[in-house]
Amino acid sequence: MTDSPAPASATPYETLGGEPFVRALCARFYSLMDTLPEAAACRNVHPPSLARAEEKLFEYLTGWLGGPPLYTDKYGHPRLRQRHFVAAIGPDEIEGWLLCFHRAWDELAEPSPVADAILGKIDALGWHMRNQAGATPVA
Repeated sequence: MTDSPAPASATPYETLGGEPFVRALCARFYSLMDTLPEAAACRNVHPPSLARAEEKLFEYLTGWLGGPPLYTDKYGHPRLRQRHFVAAIGPDEIEGWLLCFHRAWDELAEPSPVADAILGKIDALGWHMRNQAGATPVA
């Protein structure tokens, strides 16, 4: 089998590498969250074990990127903001989350227009999750 570019109609999930990519991204993301001092505020809103959060992020991102709808099949509509109201999410938590995501992404995703577009959407999603007052990022 040769490495050939994904067809033009490929989903981001397929283009990025499918399940192996999403699993590696989620694992690296939570590893960074567990170790980076800059992510402490974000880490502190999670339980001691990150295993369940990692699996849920994997399931969510799989479907969000165009792969199998694992999250919605299991939990229904994501309602992400509503589901996160149990945690205080302000600028420090968001910036820590985005730092971890960007670092994991930069380590694992091949640069491409698809990768750039996804990161822009991730940034918007991160700031959409805010439920506490605080500074808004400068665009």
